[in-house]
Amino acid sequence: MAVLPIRITGEPVLHSIAEPVVDVDATLRTLVEDMFETMEQAPGVGLAAPQVGIGLRLFVYNWVDDDEVLWRGVAINPELWLSPIPAGEPDEDADSEGCLSIPGARYALRRADRVRLRATDLDKKVFEIEAEGWLARIFQHEYDHLDGTLYADRLDHAQSKAVAKVVRKSGWGIPGESWMPGEDDLES
Repeated sequence: MAVLPIRITGEPVLHSIAEPVVDVDATLRTLVEDMFETMEQAPGVGLAAPQVGIGLRLFVYNWVDDDEVLWRGVAINPELWLSPIPAGEPDEDADSEGCLSIPGARYALRRADRVRLRATDLDKKVFEIEAEGWLARIFQHEYDHLDGTLYADRLDHAQSKAVAKVVRKSGWGIPGESWMPGEDDLES
């Protein structure tokens, strides 16, 4: 297994729609193992293939909920259904979100409270998970990556201006920028 460099906003693969996975083969299995290792080293709770420079529709997740239940898996060619997004302003604490592709920045974003994820696993079995709360947020965030959308793209005007300033000051927003978990001093 290997830790992979995480692409930073501006890299074209992060802003493009990912292609469906066609073959679940040894190469894909290695990619998934490397993505888990990269996510854990970063550290993060989810990681989409475009974030490591691979334009495929898959993501991994690893999160322990308040009841100490471990939610860990891979979603290949996922579909996602959302409950309506609640109206109102996001809560600065409860709705705070970060992204490994915009390291160090956290902003509040309203997301759907509940989702249904349908995907395929590495054994080519279709599964469904009904999620709420933080797990629902993780699924929405990672699914967005597969459609070329970063969470910053969904922020209100004031917060999107703040993100743009962070990106500009950091010299990001151009192709070729990445960071290496465990080596670079960046956080999400």
